[in-house]
Amino acid sequence: MAIATQMMARLVASAAVCAGLAIGASPAGAGPVSGVVRTVGRPGVIAAASLVYAERIDTAAPRQAGRFMLRQKNKTFTPRLLGVPVGAVVEFPNDDIIFHNVFSLSGPQPFDLGQYRSGDSQSRTFTQAGTYRVFCNIHPNMSALILVVPTPYVATTGADGRFVLDLPAGRYRLTAVSERAAPVSIEVTAESGATQAQPLTLDETAWVAAQHKNKFGKDYPAASYNR
Repeated sequence: MAIATQMMARLVASAAVCAGLAIGASPAGAGPVSGVVRTVGRPGVIAAASLVYAERIDTAAPRQAGRFMLRQKNKTFTPRLLGVPVGAVVEFPNDDIIFHNVFSLSGPQPFDLGQYRSGDSQSRTFTQAGTYRVFCNIHPNMSALILVVPTPYVATTGADGRFVLDLPAGRYRLTAVSERAAPVSIEVTAESGATQAQPLTLDETAWVAAQHKNKFGKDYPAASYNR
């Protein structure tokens, strides 16, 4: 009986040690990291949409690909700015009653989804980080920006520029991006409880609108602007 009691005590102690190790090995939780992106632009020009992504500085970021959507409706891409992690699949459904031809000449993975009709959809898997300017080869006024980043922690800012990221405890580099400004980064430490990041400021004053080329690198025919 004494031997059985001793064996049981050892088993309980061993289990407690293992449980402690398991808890210690799991990511420490932290509260939300919030902040605001301020945009400096020209008078009378509405600021472009922006997003913020967080990259781990002290350890490797987890992989979390997922599926995302960039819709085509009323000859417009929605959303106009999309942030996704490396490995993500992006669907491009055609919700219009006309044909579209989604393409991007941006590196490192240019793509052309070809022409497809209303109700159809094409997809693209993004395996490399990069900035992809997306257009329609039929309708030159359609454009969007897909930002593929090496982290699953991405948030689009609200109309007031505010954002919230739920991050495990640790050190991060926060980067703000819009289609009209160079990226801006700061560092922040996510701790237990809420963390307030310093403001990030995007400068759009140097942005100049320019007509892009079609998928063949040529100007769009004049008639295409009225389609």
